[in-house]
Amino acid sequence: MRDKPLHGIKVLDLTRLLPGPLATLHLADLGADVIKIEDTGAGDYARTLGAGAKTHAWLFLLVNRNKRALRLDLKQAAGREAFLELANQADVIVDSFRPGVVDKLGIGYDTVRAGNPRIVYCAITGYGQTGPYQDRAGHDLNYCGYAGISDQIGVAGGPPAIPNFQIGDLVGGSLSAVMGILAALLDARRTGQGRYVDVAMTDCALAHTIFPLISQLSHGQVLPRGEDFLTGALPCYSVYETADGRYMAVGALEQKFWALCCQTLGRPDLAEQHRVSGAKAAAIRAEVAVLFQSQPQAHWVEIFDRVDCCVTPVLTMAEAMENEQLRARGMFVTSHHPIDGPVTQYAFPVKFSEFEFAIEREAPLAGEHSEEILTEAGFSTARIAQLRAAGVI
Repeated sequence: MRDKPLHGIKVLDLTRLLPGPLATLHLADLGADVIKIEDTGAGDYARTLGAGAKTHAWLFLLVNRNKRALRLDLKQAAGREAFLELANQADVIVDSFRPGVVDKLGIGYDTVRAGNPRIVYCAITGYGQTGPYQDRAGHDLNYCGYAGISDQIGVAGGPPAIPNFQIGDLVGGSLSAVMGILAALLDARRTGQGRYVDVAMTDCALAHTIFPLISQLSHGQVLPRGEDFLTGALPCYSVYETADGRYMAVGALEQKFWALCCQTLGRPDLAEQHRVSGAKAAAIRAEVAVLFQSQPQAHWVEIFDRVDCCVTPVLTMAEAMENEQLRARGMFVTSHHPIDGPVTQYAFPVKFSEFEFAIEREAPLAGEHSEEILTEAGFSTARIAQLRAAGVI
């Protein structure tokens, strides 16, 4: 078996909560040695945020596997010195502090690259390192609001909806950070020079809102919530309630799929009403809604499983976990944390040839690998003991 794609890459992870830790989780799953660095106080407060197992919150357990943990007081000179020594041996540093914090601590990009010019230093923030909002606090809902995303989510005539999939945090933060880090790593291997990667979650979420921009360019404005091309304007692309209060997702955008859908519903006459709009669309939607409401979801699943026309059930999470396709793809794995017990997790989602995803380390205890990491970095036993006695680790 070949080494994992990121074997030999060392990452110092200063992030907390969700966007940064999920980004470094992907790097760790791909084989990078991710060292999670927490302060000697509360550390990553995701450890205790929300519902959890015996000692850790589920959030922490799910996004910190395959990492090692080091506690380090960066406010002490000895802590900063230790960090910079580790940084000299690292390939990547990821932080999620507000702009300027790492510079005040004495561990910013300019300081690190003076000793390690090939370092890739990625900062994940809400609004980026520049601009009038750079120092503002924010969360996913704020980023999506500024990016015009929230304005488009919801039903016609209703308020903006709040999805529990954090678009700004995860698409804007986690995935964009991984993209930037990998590009900079490739460049560093080619040139010997690293880069500073400035990831603003608002910017990166905005850059993926393609259809609202198309609408703005085409019509001078986006259509109202629930009335755009993919948010409810088309009867052939919508969600319909069933007799038992469940839902079916109809994604029959192509004419051939819509024709099959209408034929299966017993209304082949509706096939011609494919890309209708306005009052006509509302009338067709109402007719289709009556059809779906005549039977429970299981009935429609059984029928449409035999017809390839993009009509599928809206599943609950519990049902998704048992779905035959997701299980065949190995998307759920159960590991066993030595303290917290069984943990059901998502597998790494991208499949590679000659690569088998594995959970080789459970989410670590705070500072669990401090001695191991420092010893590997060349710190003597006496120096490690001194750092521990001073409360630096």
